[in-house]
Amino acid sequence: MLVKVLVALGVALLPLPALAMGARGLLKRPGYDPDEPADRAGYILIVSLRVVALLLVFALSAVLLVSTVGAVVKDVEMHGMVYVLFGLDVLLALLILLSFGRRDRRPVRRRATPAQR
Repeated sequence: MLVKVLVALGVALLPLPALAMGARGLLKRPGYDPDEPADRAGYILIVSLRVVALLLVFALSAVLLVSTVGAVVKDVEMHGMVYVLFGLDVLLALLILLSFGRRDRRPVRRRATPAQR
């Protein structure tokens, strides 16, 4: 029972926020030049791979939540594949968080020189 709740909690704490942050950073690409055809093709490829990753995390999270909640309600044992899918879901969520789900960096604030004061 405790393991089932921990799996559901793990899905709610990491992959679901990663899904939201990844959707926000889906189209962001620093250094993109829309006038360059090579940049355009690369941009389309990167955005399509990001969409595939987000859809995969969404599907895995939905399957895991349905499986764990159903196992808790019916009080049955979860299939071993649920744990494998949980690991895959967490790894994909980390991929999203560490690549395009990050927040934009703030510009560095320069110190005022003593001469300007």
